[in-house]
Amino acid sequence: MNFQQILKKYDYELPEELIAQDPASPRDSARLLVYSRKTGNVSYSHFRNLVSFLPKNAVLVFNETKVLPARLSVKKESGGMVKILYLATMEKCVRVFSNRQLHAGAVLTVAKNIGFVVEKKDDKYYLLRPTFPLVKLYDVLERYGTAPIPPYIKHSKLKGKALRAQYETVFAKHRGSVAAPTASLHFTRGLLVKIRRAGIAVKFVTLHVNLGTFAPLTEGQWRKGLLHEEKYAIDAKTAAFLNAAKREDRPIIAVGTTVARTLESAAVVIPGLPTGQAGLTRNPELKMLSGSTRLFIREGDKFKFVQGLITNFHVPQSSLLMLVGALVGRKKLLELYNSAIAKRFRFFSFGDGMLVL
Repeated sequence: MNFQQILKKYDYELPEELIAQDPASPRDSARLLVYSRKTGNVSYSHFRNLVSFLPKNAVLVFNETKVLPARLSVKKESGGMVKILYLATMEKCVRVFSNRQLHAGAVLTVAKNIGFVVEKKDDKYYLLRPTFPLVKLYDVLERYGTAPIPPYIKHSKLKGKALRAQYETVFAKHRGSVAAPTASLHFTRGLLVKIRRAGIAVKFVTLHVNLGTFAPLTEGQWRKGLLHEEKYAIDAKTAAFLNAAKREDRPIIAVGTTVARTLESAAVVIPGLPTGQAGLTRNPELKMLSGSTRLFIREGDKFKFVQGLITNFHVPQSSLLMLVGALVGRKKLLELYNSAIAKRFRFFSFGDGMLVL
């Protein structure tokens, strides 16, 4: 089966009007599709009712990354404007995506005494050397940058700071993402209180989302079984709690595909212990608590640590869709998506979500 045939297996028809342009207000009024893998039951509700669907001893794990205002407008020496998107720091340079072609040696100006010099092209991206101390990069982005809102959000009623505020979780803490962990956008502080009062544990990890969350899946990524690189970290106390919860057979529910990739990247299976059902090994521990991951979870892969998932409805033919398909089953996932479309659920970053148990 060639790559295009594989992509077609993860395609579906989505009416354009179902692409959410603005978030639900309040956040937890977003709709929720609930699917039980054990019973096959499908329910339709809202995020504010999430507690009623969660096992009482469950553990919810969130991504507390914070979105950088990573998009900058810079001026070329000719006077023309270019939009760049910061992706990562590499030694003394920054790696960016540009909407226009750039040449080595070109000077790009953000403001007086603040700018970049183009070092070289790096695959589809560029390496730029800042004309200011690199340690001040985040400060420059905060002052002059804008939030990198997904390209399919074209007609939002929100603008500027209001849009950026909505494209951020209520618990965002560690700066570094170029995209929000969108499954968490549905949670209000009140809902988190309600969850804790119900005896459900709430824990946090960090994965800084990179451009790959928007970029189309490539044939090279599929062949190699590796995605774009993203940095993650898990606090040692959090890891100890989650490892103990796993030994006690408490359901570990990842809030978002970023959390699923973080936990699965960190988990190491201990030999000689029994294996659980439904494609889940019951004997792993979180050991690799920080680093970079290129983990590509797809059909046929088994989850080592994650038992459930809260997630948004993803773009067709994407690696994120494939990850959820690995947990649910591809055919069943597309069936669930079609039922959500029939019920006029809203899709993608500002859209509704689903809970898989």
